[in-house]
Amino acid sequence: MINIRTDLVLEAREIYKESHKNEPDIDGIEIVEESENDIKVTTIKVKNQEGAEKIGKPKGNYITIDIPKFTAYDGETMDRVSVVLAEILERLIIIDTEKTVLVVGLGNWQVTPDALGPKVTEKIMITRHLKTIMPDVIDDSVRPVCSVEPGVLGITGIETAEIIKGVVEKIKPDLVICIDALAARRVERVNSTIQIGDTGISPGAGVGNNRKQINEENLGVKVIAIGVPTVVDAVTITNDTIDLVVDSLIKNTSNGTEFYKMLKSLDKNEKENLIKEVTASKNNTDMIVTPKDIDLIINSLSKIIANGINMALQPNMNMEEINKFMG
Repeated sequence: MINIRTDLVLEAREIYKESHKNEPDIDGIEIVEESENDIKVTTIKVKNQEGAEKIGKPKGNYITIDIPKFTAYDGETMDRVSVVLAEILERLIIIDTEKTVLVVGLGNWQVTPDALGPKVTEKIMITRHLKTIMPDVIDDSVRPVCSVEPGVLGITGIETAEIIKGVVEKIKPDLVICIDALAARRVERVNSTIQIGDTGISPGAGVGNNRKQINEENLGVKVIAIGVPTVVDAVTITNDTIDLVVDSLIKNTSNGTEFYKMLKSLDKNEKENLIKEVTASKNNTDMIVTPKDIDLIINSLSKIIANGINMALQPNMNMEEINKFMG
């Protein structure tokens, strides 16, 4: 079988269901679907170790927001998605307003599809220093918030988790929120899905660069992860395309012919090897694909996520007050 890359729990469940069609449902997995007009929200609860092992994701809560089409070009829809995101985050942020939150923008700001995290932190309402140097001016209801962009191992020479752990040990936040670009299994989910989870994150996992996990176990503080799939593996695109072509040929080929028999007997392992050979470059590097308008999309997504975080972290302020503060 093709080694499918995905960071989305929704897709991991779909993949398991596809390969276990005789199994009515997955033990240890609970699903709740909601909708805010045209914005669909799916909550998947991985309740035990059995469910975690089946879909390959840690126990915890994963909420997926399906973004309406063309959201990146529509400011009003962007705002509506931000409000939904804020409402979800408020359910997960169960600390008092005087507690400190550290927002971490994961990724490489020099590579557009991987720049989502740093782009978000640029738009976060930072208040921790003001609570210290201007306590008489800043209202007590304003939550102390700080942020960091740790970069990537290839730029800093330091594991991302080590940088974050050092910052956490120094400032002792009560919550860490990480934002990162993810990888999807299906093309239609690229840049159209926001995943929020309370189990932390493993930077680079979606593109095969597994790094030390950023989670409560390693940091000693709760971690909420927010991610958007901005890339898809070229191998999965090619595999899906070939499957569609083969299925179409089988459907339109007379039963019993030699060509029909050849199509039905197509070896999946041989197909996988052929796909990898064709899509790999001369130095055998895997290809990752992203849309051509990724610059615009990343800017729009970063605004959606930053606004959602700002509203969730500062519940006593409206969007107009936050924008005035960011000025």
